[in-house]
Amino acid sequence: MADAAARLDGLVAEAARAHPDRTAITAGERSLDFATLEEQVEAAAGALRGLLPEPGAAVAVSSVLDPDFAVAYYAAVRAGLVTAVVNPLLREEGLLHVLALCEARVALVDAGLYERLLPLRGKLPHLRHIVLIGPVTADAPVGVPTLAELAGGAHGGTVPGPGPGADDVACVQFTSGTTGLPKGVRLTHRNLTANAAQVAEAHLLDSRSVTVNHLPTYHPMHLNSALRAGATQVLCTAPDPVDAVHAANRAGATHLYSLPVRLARLATAPLPDGLALTSVRYVASGGSALAPQAARALTERFGVPVFQGYGLAETSPLTHSDDPEQPAHGSVGRTVRDTECRIVDTGTGEVLPQGASGEVQLRGPQVMKGYIGRADGSEVDADGWLTTGDVGRLDESGRLFVVDRLRDTFKCDNFLVAPSEIEQVAARHPWVRETVVVGLPDERHGAVAAAFVVLTEEGRRHAGEAARALVSYVAERVPYYQHVHHVELVDAVERSGNGKIQRRLLRDALLARLAAARTPEEAVAS
Repeated sequence: MADAAARLDGLVAEAARAHPDRTAITAGERSLDFATLEEQVEAAAGALRGLLPEPGAAVAVSSVLDPDFAVAYYAAVRAGLVTAVVNPLLREEGLLHVLALCEARVALVDAGLYERLLPLRGKLPHLRHIVLIGPVTADAPVGVPTLAELAGGAHGGTVPGPGPGADDVACVQFTSGTTGLPKGVRLTHRNLTANAAQVAEAHLLDSRSVTVNHLPTYHPMHLNSALRAGATQVLCTAPDPVDAVHAANRAGATHLYSLPVRLARLATAPLPDGLALTSVRYVASGGSALAPQAARALTERFGVPVFQGYGLAETSPLTHSDDPEQPAHGSVGRTVRDTECRIVDTGTGEVLPQGASGEVQLRGPQVMKGYIGRADGSEVDADGWLTTGDVGRLDESGRLFVVDRLRDTFKCDNFLVAPSEIEQVAARHPWVRETVVVGLPDERHGAVAAAFVVLTEEGRRHAGEAARALVSYVAERVPYYQHVHHVELVDAVERSGNGKIQRRLLRDALLARLAAARTPEEAVAS
């Protein structure tokens, strides 16, 4: 069998050897130490070998935050299979797409996803078995096997053949789908173990660390890096960020991971008297960009540095992390170990100098093997550079500032407009809690900016004049081609299940509403 240290599931085995009695994962009343996690992974791997003896076949793994996700994720790899990580919040159409794309033979899912998956069985000819993982509830499906039950009756066995090597595919991650249907990203054992070490180092994780995971789903980046460091993970499923603060204090946590929208609420919303972070040394934001104002406000409120990073499903995912102890708000930081970043002209591909904005390209050991259905290495150039589709710039210290998704930018009178630049200006208005900008087609200018705006309490008291005030406020502070031409006041900005803003969907819905209500000329009139 291939060297265990070079395999993804080797992270579990090594943590169990080094820290057998240390708590690995805790969720509510349930805790697993590293030795128990390794035992459960091995037993579940034996069960999966019995269900699916073909090496390299795909096993879909999906659950809300629960220790079972970790067991299933590593067990599939230990069994010589490929783990396909599926978002448990997907609805039927998205679920059908990703399971068909990876040709999953077995689906390890929680009860909520099971109810959505069952009606799709007839459309998934490759899917042979559905097995339950995750929280056990009173209304759990009857007669459906659980992974624990199968593992209890398994007799182990060996992985067929020589076992996976470092450059074999261990996991499939799916892109967010914000610019089309999600693609399946094939990540190798080397990609994922390299990135686990990179993240652990960049986030200052070690065996004394206790991390609170306050994300809506279990992202393997946090799982793998904590295993690599021998750190304890605390899973907080309550959506209220105040509950995450309490969970961190109870656990003596050193790190708190959460979404930008939750951290922004924690930074600005009224809080219980005396609420404080008693042990947390670092707060990390992930999933999308955290506004600099929110990061500064959170640091001022709790006295803890707030940092963020950058990466893609295609890069396992992390390529950049800001300094946890001295972050530069608005930046995603410098590259992690053994990773390179450059900025190129979006038209010519020429490498641009420091400070110039262009497309971000990346190179490093965490860059994917390729997409499902495409040849290995077809997404990188001859020198190994991956083009991200993101627009950014590098400062004199090598910190990356991501300006926007290239596909989210638009041209007004041939000027390239980055929505995030307008959002940063609008966010400074005292009546604005959150704003998201999209481009709307315009016959005269090509496209113009439209803003979805969530008002603060004070702003709601002035709702009748808020839209006009914001348009004037932005117009006084930006070039004419970045002026806001349309404002939609909303109670909240809709997001995807993993917390990402989907500008394309927001734009399409707005265009449909405007077309139904008035003429296209009126819809984009300034």
